[in-house]
Amino acid sequence: MTTPEAFAAVALAAVACDGRLGRDEAHALRRQLENRSLYSDSSEAAMGELFDRLLLLLREQGVQGLITSALPQLNRIQQQSALAVAAHLVHADRKITAEETDLLDQLTRQMTLPDNEARMVVEAIAALNRDMLDS
Repeated sequence: MTTPEAFAAVALAAVACDGRLGRDEAHALRRQLENRSLYSDSSEAAMGELFDRLLLLLREQGVQGLITSALPQLNRIQQQSALAVAAHLVHADRKITAEETDLLDQLTRQMTLPDNEARMVVEAIAALNRDMLDS
């Protein structure tokens, strides 16, 4: 798995972990990747092929297998960014499921980030997406 595939795999896992890939989540996933230099020069066809490969891996290995394959391909900074994107994507449809919470917990445990750094990333993204009217 290449670095671009691994980064996209973590993002895909975030939106697919609850068994549903909603329109808001799919659009958010696409926007998050298109804004990154790893993908900015990719054609529509190349992005389609990337997602076809990742969806096949997802079907074969499941969400956890996809993550297990992806994380070793990312350095610490890339893991931190992938976690932030994943945390942001679970908020895309404004409903956080138990599966999404579990996925973020798994990611924070599996990443090679210093103590509590992964948890702080997830908490910061949650704060960024919090609607103060819901408090």
